[in-house]
Amino acid sequence: MLRTHYLHSLLEPKSLAIIGASEKEGSIGHVILRNILANGFKGKVWAVNPRHDQILGQACVPAVDQIGSRVDLAIVTTAPRTIPLIIEQCSKAGVQNLIVVSNPASAAGSSATLERRIRDAARNFGVRILGPKSLGILRPCISLNATFTEIAALPGDLALVTQSGAMCAAVLDWATMNKIGVSSAVALGAAMDVDFGEILDYLVSDERTRYILLHVERVRNARKFMSALRSAARVKPVILFKSGNHGADPFIEPATERAELDDAVFDAAVSRAGVVRVQSISQLFHAAQALASGFHPRGNQLAIISNGTGPAAMAADCARSLDIPLPELAPDTVSAMKKFVPHDWAGRVPIDLGGDATPERYLQAIQALAQDPSVDAILVVLSPIAMAQPKAVAAGIVDLVRNQRITLCCCFMGGGQVTEARRILEDAGIPVFLTPDTVIELFHSISKYYQNQKLLLQTPGASHDLERAGANNAKPLMDALLGEHRQVLSGMETRTLLHSFGISVPPAMVAHNATEAMFITEQIGLPVDMKVDAPNLPFAAEDGGSWLNIASIDAVRLAFQDVVDTARRRFLDAPVNGVAIEAHRSRPQGRELMIRVFRDPVFGPVISFGAGGQHREVFRDRAVALPPLNRFLARNLIDSTRVAKTLHEFHGLPAADVHSVENTLLGVSNMICELPWIKELEINPLIVDENGAVAAHARMAIDHTLDAGRGRYAHMAIHPYPAHLCREWPMRDGTVITVRPVRPEDATLKQEFVNGLSDEARYFRFMDSTRELPPSLIVRFTQVDYDREMVLLATVRQDGKERQVGSARYTQTPDGESVEFALAIDDRWQKCGLGRRLMGAIMDCAREKSYRTMVGDVLSDNQKMLRLMTSLGFSVLPHPEGTSMKRVVKQLQE
Repeated sequence: MLRTHYLHSLLEPKSLAIIGASEKEGSIGHVILRNILANGFKGKVWAVNPRHDQILGQACVPAVDQIGSRVDLAIVTTAPRTIPLIIEQCSKAGVQNLIVVSNPASAAGSSATLERRIRDAARNFGVRILGPKSLGILRPCISLNATFTEIAALPGDLALVTQSGAMCAAVLDWATMNKIGVSSAVALGAAMDVDFGEILDYLVSDERTRYILLHVERVRNARKFMSALRSAARVKPVILFKSGNHGADPFIEPATERAELDDAVFDAAVSRAGVVRVQSISQLFHAAQALASGFHPRGNQLAIISNGTGPAAMAADCARSLDIPLPELAPDTVSAMKKFVPHDWAGRVPIDLGGDATPERYLQAIQALAQDPSVDAILVVLSPIAMAQPKAVAAGIVDLVRNQRITLCCCFMGGGQVTEARRILEDAGIPVFLTPDTVIELFHSISKYYQNQKLLLQTPGASHDLERAGANNAKPLMDALLGEHRQVLSGMETRTLLHSFGISVPPAMVAHNATEAMFITEQIGLPVDMKVDAPNLPFAAEDGGSWLNIASIDAVRLAFQDVVDTARRRFLDAPVNGVAIEAHRSRPQGRELMIRVFRDPVFGPVISFGAGGQHREVFRDRAVALPPLNRFLARNLIDSTRVAKTLHEFHGLPAADVHSVENTLLGVSNMICELPWIKELEINPLIVDENGAVAAHARMAIDHTLDAGRGRYAHMAIHPYPAHLCREWPMRDGTVITVRPVRPEDATLKQEFVNGLSDEARYFRFMDSTRELPPSLIVRFTQVDYDREMVLLATVRQDGKERQVGSARYTQTPDGESVEFALAIDDRWQKCGLGRRLMGAIMDCAREKSYRTMVGDVLSDNQKMLRLMTSLGFSVLPHPEGTSMKRVVKQLQE
């Protein structure tokens, strides 16, 4: 149902109280009150300080609970030790939102104890806190500057959310200087309560916000962070700058390799969320400027034109270093441009227009490239050579962009000769920069948005052909190992678990003595490979010895003893089960790859893929991704590595079976989803040739404490598509209804369903007469975080097409223990029991997540819904906002 976001009174208050307002110049309480008054805030403002009757001409009260009127938001600037008491006073006065500017860490004594008292007080009294250590909030649309900065931000459509107050002030200052307006600025500070997730959720529905800038220092809750990012990026472009190592104290210098891995994991996470990540503060500023000017390249193919070989080559080199493809121009484009470019042009990008390039030549080139379907954006590089006439080129570009849909950015190099031309472009909102490398880096960041958006739309399930792969056997196998408190598995145990998820492993048998080894070899057939089979060997160590390609029975006896003796000599305390024997298979055309699974301290399980075997250290090639994967994501992971090039026809070798590598990655992903106890897994080498892929060697470590009684998939940063909830319901008339969780690609299905509802049904469901839902709301209904919300669709097949006939939804309420439901049934499918069954299914989903209560708001004249709720055991209560609605409530847990 359409309703005001619960943080509305925090971010768009109509009344304010500044607790700790002060007459002292330069104090935080003084600056914040002065900014609020000077900015022209139209709501009611109270100063709170027991030592004054009046501050800055504003009436002052001794305590917030003595105001006697509604207060939407209180801003706390007092000493940290007073905050728990102030929270209690605010609760008694009906104040639900606090911005805490004070820093508990600055208090004498234990800051951790004080922070815990503040957190407990907020939870006990039902007060939401932004901060501590928050710079405040800024909302130009309501003339609110509740920060302690001197910056008068301009109104606009760019929202800024930071953890650092200093970063917030710096970006605001830069934006104001560059005439870029903001819709909101929110400094989270320590984010004790309100965090990125809830602020982003608010900005998604904020009509004044078109773009979102984030500065992230540390991620505390990966699931909430990823959920919020994915939700926001589905609707609005999000630019993110990260500082510090996400898994450690940012003020402790991490090991280089560890820091690089942390950064690669973070980058994989935000890419999967559809976010544009920039690598520096300057890029953050430039990206904000480009987005504000409407620079939206439709892909990553960049055409470069210049009036000199040096700048053109500089730009092209920078593009290649960032793997930005330069387009191959269409024959028609080349023919058209041959008429006015220098005769020695070879028809390729970059395009040197020559030192005698005129404004007309520049504009002809831009128009020709704009018509080429392979060109996603154009970079115009200009040096102030006399014939170029920078002002005329700039004015011509402005006219072209105004009259045609052309995506371009400019690099006007030089100083005084191009100053006026740059001003012309800036005034028209066209991105213009001083050096090619700056604009190329910007293009690289923003063009990645489109690839990341494809990653965002992937909602892989946790069970790809699990029944076929026999993965249902993996759980009892793992239970047996956990019961023994095992940590490192033997090779045989690891191979068995891999096999249960459809991963190809060479069959092997374990010999316990040399005689058994000889007989097993005779059964398998020569030649064979022999490797030690021993649980609890150090995971990072080699397995203790192996012999490969053994060609005689006599050699088998010697190999057995050597392998066992080597293992016992190197690892005195490790029990040796025996020696695993497998047929030796020569794969001379095989490529050696490696798949590794490890636990990131923030984002949980991570899959790493790259070169393996003897090439592992040589290539140092690695790409990482967060599970779950589907085939698109698996292929994207493979293509992100250098070793991917060797999988095609390479140095006389036939093309490898990449499809089998994808299947292996999918099997590993499924294993991670279903077995949360996996701590580490390494398949090295994974040998692939034209006949398929086989895990030649693998090791696995587990930890029985990793699941620790948490819910299904709680160990993952991204919740898989809950395929286990899909089912079929036969109806009385023989129609089969499919009930399944919603997917992102259901947007059209959802919109058609809403459009097909009667006016009455639409009004009862959305409490609004709008016939067509806005795109942002459709996105919220179809692209959900299955961890905190659920949408079940009921569909039927008609004329070979899927058609939605009903839906049930719940979303988590701010208390984290309850959910709010909504139900809608197609008018033609009412009175057949579908609504009752959908409500039963959605309540079961909520119970599975351990929610305690389900609530809903129903219009008082919607008697059919009220009767259904009563029959399902809901209590019908008066609504706190008036008689036009009823509130229905049901306890889900006994």
